[in-house]
Amino acid sequence: MRVGILGAGVGRRLNDVQLPPKVLLRFGGKTLLERHVEILRGQGIERIDLVVGFRAEEVAAEIARIGAGDLVHTQFNPHFEEGAIISYATLKDAFTAGETAVFMDGDVLYDSRMMARLLASPQANCFLMDRQTEEGDDPVKLCLRDEVLVDFHKRPERRYDWWGEWVGFARFSPEIAAATIAEAERLIAAGHRGVIYEDAIRNILLDAPPGSFGVEDITGLPWVEIDFPEDLERARQEVFPDLEAAARTSAVTARARRA
Repeated sequence: MRVGILGAGVGRRLNDVQLPPKVLLRFGGKTLLERHVEILRGQGIERIDLVVGFRAEEVAAEIARIGAGDLVHTQFNPHFEEGAIISYATLKDAFTAGETAVFMDGDVLYDSRMMARLLASPQANCFLMDRQTEEGDDPVKLCLRDEVLVDFHKRPERRYDWWGEWVGFARFSPEIAAATIAEAERLIAAGHRGVIYEDAIRNILLDAPPGSFGVEDITGLPWVEIDFPEDLERARQEVFPDLEAAARTSAVTARARRA
């Protein structure tokens, strides 16, 4: 299994030029990258391909600091200031290796149980979804009709019954992973360098037979994707304390079981 993480962006929407690359944001003394590594190691992952660009040397230094050079392999995107679809296409080697592929946005602070649920899913092509959603154009929407996933976009076009927010994590079969890369490359070659990378995934989803993609519901578990200043504040004031409380509860439960 290969894991691909996007971590190349500048993070302009945070409106703070003093901030590091988002994978280096710290919570409780640990960077997001360190947290990703700990969670993925705990799930038995043996290789992570991390797309870097903005201040890539700082990310490399963090990989060395946390002793993850055996696990994390950086893929440099020299066009990191352009559309994120170019960063997605940079995962080509990882997603065309003939293995199951896990995709992650690198700017998510999340509960480790979410990753466990994704990796354990019986669905070959699966998105993590939260039903506690906020209206608006920014959330990427997983749209279902008759409990079948029918659309996937910020502005869906297909008719649906209800939708949940995509967390930014997915798992693809080897064939679908490779197809999404090919579609990303096609869009880039056609001059669509500024489109969101979800367009490439959506096009493959819409062309696939109904039921080829599914969702795992993680509603109730703490997480936040850090795009805007208010997301960073929520990460610090709400999500991280919830993660700490969950960790304490888990530790108490583990001790009780050993007693």
